[in-house]
Amino acid sequence: MEIFLKLLELLFTFFKIGLFTFGGGYAMIPLITEEVISKGWETHQTLIDFIAIAESTPGPFAINIATFIGYEQLFIIGAVFTTLGVILPSFIIIVIIAKIFKHFADNKYVVGFLNGAKPVIVGVIFSVGVNFILLNVFSTKKVTLIKDFVFDWKTVTILVSIFLLSKIKDRIHPVVIVLASGVMGYILFGIL
Repeated sequence: MEIFLKLLELLFTFFKIGLFTFGGGYAMIPLITEEVISKGWETHQTLIDFIAIAESTPGPFAINIATFIGYEQLFIIGAVFTTLGVILPSFIIIVIIAKIFKHFADNKYVVGFLNGAKPVIVGVIFSVGVNFILLNVFSTKKVTLIKDFVFDWKTVTILVSIFLLSKIKDRIHPVVIVLASGVMGYILFGIL
């Protein structure tokens, strides 16, 4: 009975994450962080590791991270429930929208809503990026407490190098960026 209740909690939690997150997998990170940390399922550092692994592996980010967390909680059956939870809302909503979108595609209220949703998505993704930099480069989650910043030059070196690499070469494949980042991490954190 306890395992069944835990499976329902995993399913409901990731269903809620999938239902209330707009803008793709990266936009899910704040909600995943809040849910997973508040329930005591993972620590901040473990979650960051999961995010890095989910980003580095093939497949949609949201499914990868949900599967990873579900597996950590209840192995394969946990992974199945969290994965179902995170994909079901999108599946249901897209089926409904596909059925009715043609009738409302030119409606000024629908067009207005879609135009209004675009900046929100950019803002959420930007916020996730800032939080990642604060936590990984300065070892803090708070913007206001500069005294709490702990500067990590190795992470900054990788961050700047990857940014420059992606800007110098126009069409660099993401796999090359992930591999380059991994090699630099191995050298800076493993050898030095």
